[in-house]
Amino acid sequence: MSKKKTSVKLTVGTRIRTKTGVTAPEFPEVLCEGWTGRVNDLTGKKSDPKYVIEWDESIIESMPVAYVEQCEQKNLFYRMACFAGNELEVTDD
Repeated sequence: MSKKKTSVKLTVGTRIRTKTGVTAPEFPEVLCEGWTGRVNDLTGKKSDPKYVIEWDESIIESMPVAYVEQCEQKNLFYRMACFAGNELEVTDD
C-alpha cells in the first residue's frame, strides 16, 4: 500500500508555523520551531519551491538577540527566512 501525500499548497499570504525541530536556514544552531508568519514569496522550481516567510511581529520581538546580530553581521534580513514546504504547516493563529 502506498502512502498518500497530504501536502497543502502554500501560496502568498498563507499563514504558517514552522514544524517541530526546524532551525534557521543560515544558522542551524538557532531553533525556530513554532515561529509564525506569512508566505511572502515563492522561489525555486515549481516542483520543489522554497517559501519566503515574513515573521509575525510577536516572533520578531521574541527572537534571540544573538540571532538578530548574526543576521545583521551577514547582511541578512532577520524579519524573513526561506524554507522548504516540508518544514512548514498551515495555521490559523
